[in-house]
Amino acid sequence: MRYYLAIDIGASSGRHIVGWLENGTIKTKEVFRFPNGVQEKDGHLVWDTEALVRYVKQGITQAKDEFPDIVSLSIDTWGVDYVLLKDDKEMYPVYAYRDSRTEAVIPSVHEKIAFSELYRHTGCQFQPFNTIYQLYDEKVNGRLDEATDLLMIPEYLMWKLCGVKAREYTNATTTGMVNALTGEFDKDILDALEYPRHLFPSLSQPGTVIGEYAGIKVVLCATHDTGSAVEGIPMEGNHPYISSGTWSLLGVKTPKPITGEDSMEANYSNEGGVGYNRYQKNIMGMWLVNELQRELCPEMKFPEIVKLAESSVCDIIVDANAPEFLAPKSMKEAFDNASGGRLTSLGDYFRCAYASLATSYQDALDELEGNTNQYYKKLYIVGGGAKNGFLNRLTEEATGKQVVALPIEATALGNLKIQMEVN
Repeated sequence: MRYYLAIDIGASSGRHIVGWLENGTIKTKEVFRFPNGVQEKDGHLVWDTEALVRYVKQGITQAKDEFPDIVSLSIDTWGVDYVLLKDDKEMYPVYAYRDSRTEAVIPSVHEKIAFSELYRHTGCQFQPFNTIYQLYDEKVNGRLDEATDLLMIPEYLMWKLCGVKAREYTNATTTGMVNALTGEFDKDILDALEYPRHLFPSLSQPGTVIGEYAGIKVVLCATHDTGSAVEGIPMEGNHPYISSGTWSLLGVKTPKPITGEDSMEANYSNEGGVGYNRYQKNIMGMWLVNELQRELCPEMKFPEIVKLAESSVCDIIVDANAPEFLAPKSMKEAFDNASGGRLTSLGDYFRCAYASLATSYQDALDELEGNTNQYYKKLYIVGGGAKNGFLNRLTEEATGKQVVALPIEATALGNLKIQMEVN
């Protein structure tokens, strides 16, 4: 039997999942799980990448103990974040995307190259944490001029395993600096912002074997977790999807990027897929309810929380994508302000959160259908949020679509699928 290892790391946890083919179906087993999370240090939000490296290696050892014949491994994570290297030494801190440091420099970036021009080149939606803005803060503070390499988080972790610095296409498209037509870093953008070109070499495609660790081949999957998740959806035909986790990634496969003004106004993004374009929008996800739970009722399990939300008659809807929900010191206070103080019970807060998410899905789907000039009957939902039957029902009611909820490890399945196609 040939076994493959997918290491899938999200903003709150990571997992090592071994997969193998059995009668034409991918079977999986989770062999290791570890915590992750943003930390506060010197007034900034950062990642503990040293801990991530330790956990990645620990999980590989555990996987090998149980499955000695692992052929290959790959790592996927969230997008936009990176590690700067200076002569093969990490430049700390490694900032997290939720840090607010980009707010001061975004106007400077747009003075050098207007967002409309950026969008025409890249088709990448505006997010204040896009790598392009994070790097301008690095430039202002002098760190960028010292850097010899820039690796996205999964690229960095695989470099720590096999010693090869690869730059993978799907994750690079989250930076806001990859040309939508050429699929390579856009030299006009780099030059306009005076970013050192040596930090942005040619990109490698998913499926590229880059090295070896402990006798296991290291392969590039679609290292942006949503890219792998879309590969892992057992979809009949082409329909919109939501990869539901901390964020909700809502989109559809298209043969080529859509970079017109309507797409820009709707803040849709074009990101790399495995042989196709992912036309999608990064909108709020389970972050809302996770933070409410952490603050208001950390002792309660989510099935109990969902029952409270279902029993509430609250009909208040807030803008789930409003900036005040991105990284508030108090999620309860953010909901209080947005609702005018009209939420009075635990059930009200959670029903408002779930209903507001469903409404945001409806709005995004309306934009997607208008911009693609297509009408879709189904909506596939994968990831952790797919397990929430109440949210799925609200989504079906709000969107008018048939919701196909697949509570599967779609990201890990996509990661494994790409490895299996190589081997």
